[in-house]
Formats: sequence, structure tokens, C-alpha cells
Amino acid sequence: SRLTHDQIVDLISKLTLLVPEIHPHRRTHKVSAEKVLQETCDYIRRLKREVDDLSARLSDIIQSTDADQAAVIRSLLT
Repeated sequence: SRLTHDQIVDLISKLTLLVPEIHPHRRTHKVSAEKVLQETCDYIRRLKREVDDLSARLSDIIQSTDADQAAVIRSLLT
């Protein structure tokens, strides 16, 4: 089903509140939907890179610990 104009505006507004780079600016001036979508995509890309980096670091930590410590770390993550 297609979204109505009002639903799209509502979703853009929700994204504005979720993306830190946009949220502070919303109070001072209106941000275009295009800008909100671009900033949202950029934010998601940054979060993905951060998750990938943290996963790599965690993998390195697990590999450098003994089996018992690695098991404890894995149990905390599940």
C-alpha cells in the first residue's frame, strides 16, 4: 500500500528526532526531507562502520584471551 503525504511527513519527522546530526538543527530551522534522508543514510553508514570496527576489536580480544575467558565473553554477548 502507498503511504499518504501525511504519513511520509510523519516518518521524516521521526527520522529527524532519531539522527543526532539533524535533531539540534530542527529547533532553529526547518530541514528539508532530502536533507533528512541524506543525513539518515550517512548516519546508518557510520553506525555500520562502527559496528564492524567494534566487532573486529572484539574478535581480536576473544582470540587473545584463554578459552575460559573467551567463553565468558561469548556468553555475555548472547
